[in-house]
Amino acid sequence: MVTITSHVSRDVRFPTSLDKTGSDAMNDAGDYSSAYCILETDHPALEGHGMTFTIGRGNDIVCAAIDAVAARIVGRRLEELTKDMGATWRWLVADSQLRWIGPEKGVIHLALGAVVNALWDLWAKSLGKPVWRVVADFSPEEYVRCIDFRYITDAITPEEALKMLKETEGGKPERIKEAEANRAVPAYTTSAGWLGYGEEKMKRLLEETLAQGYSHFKLKVGGSLEDDRRRLGIAREVLGYDKGNVLMVDANQVWSVPEAIDHMKALAEFKPWFIEEPTSPDDILGHKAVREALKPYGIGVATGEMCQNRVIFKQLLMSGAIDVCQIDACRLGGVNEVLSVLLMAKKFGVPIVPHSGGVGLPEYTQHLSTIDYVVVTGKKSLLEYVDHLHEHFLHPSVIKDGYYTTPTEPGYSVEMKSESMEEFGYPNGKFWNSEAARPIREHLKRN
Repeated sequence: MVTITSHVSRDVRFPTSLDKTGSDAMNDAGDYSSAYCILETDHPALEGHGMTFTIGRGNDIVCAAIDAVAARIVGRRLEELTKDMGATWRWLVADSQLRWIGPEKGVIHLALGAVVNALWDLWAKSLGKPVWRVVADFSPEEYVRCIDFRYITDAITPEEALKMLKETEGGKPERIKEAEANRAVPAYTTSAGWLGYGEEKMKRLLEETLAQGYSHFKLKVGGSLEDDRRRLGIAREVLGYDKGNVLMVDANQVWSVPEAIDHMKALAEFKPWFIEEPTSPDDILGHKAVREALKPYGIGVATGEMCQNRVIFKQLLMSGAIDVCQIDACRLGGVNEVLSVLLMAKKFGVPIVPHSGGVGLPEYTQHLSTIDYVVVTGKKSLLEYVDHLHEHFLHPSVIKDGYYTTPTEPGYSVEMKSESMEEFGYPNGKFWNSEAARPIREHLKRN
């Protein structure tokens, strides 16, 4: 028996604003950050680690919310919580006083994601399996029991979900073998495409990632049209048009609907596969309008990294507003809610290409894309990879021959090194009290 005895939240921030890593049209100076949750147990060697991703200021608010959510499972036995994970998830979101300030959205839902993911990490470690394998070993009935179908039965029912999962059961053993051979999740890269990078740096990084074997590349757009055209022109000089290299672009919500349509028509000659987050992530009708306007130009629409719950995804999928579904591992309420979106995306024939452009996200999403392939769809799709900050994790994600190396260590892969937490803990960590942090501190005071 394992009992959760206490919880700890940690505010960990990395100074990515100093070199503009992560910069885009909406967020020009983010410090990639982790609002971190540790579930401690009466077994000294067994802890659950989870986190949610922010870009700096506001992390302290999410950490306070983590404390409020995690307190509810202190004193509970792990076996009791995991025997019906769907019921546990629904119980965690049913605190009416917390729900009032964010019914399955906002800061409370970010905190829920961190706590739920920490619980899955703890469960997987207790079983000696990576999270993807825990789900792969489920029966279809066990998978369906993890999901709260409230609000989504007009899109998919438990009976439909069970039928879909049983249809893909047949080839699952072969797909598990493929996952174990590290051929389940092909990667694409965003590492060259940050908007704050100079054109020479962008070109050099594109050449380097091309030489590493990548064939799919994403660049940020949303500055001036002149700048976007120049940067995409440089990208196509490196990548070519007829070599099988695919270009995607990401506006990070900076445009109105008419602006998105006009801007992307002016970029159509560069042959982007999709435009990511062309407008507000809450605007289902806006995404649909953009998609319909750009379809004649061969440009798809992708979104999801800011979609805060399965209900938003339900509307995007049912209305035909997106071509690519970009789940986020911790914007949604943890593994349980992700499992529901994977099923809805399969039903509506929309590929899952998770958002992974942040600290800890590739570590998380490698599990989710593996689950999507092995358990849900039986079809491979892409997964974003950014090549920074992985050194802070005990079991970092690794790309080999253009594929994610499938996790084998027990857990959810986001356990952070204690020395990284100490150095970059905010505001008292070693880095944040150093001279190197002064430009960031001054920027925060001014803004």
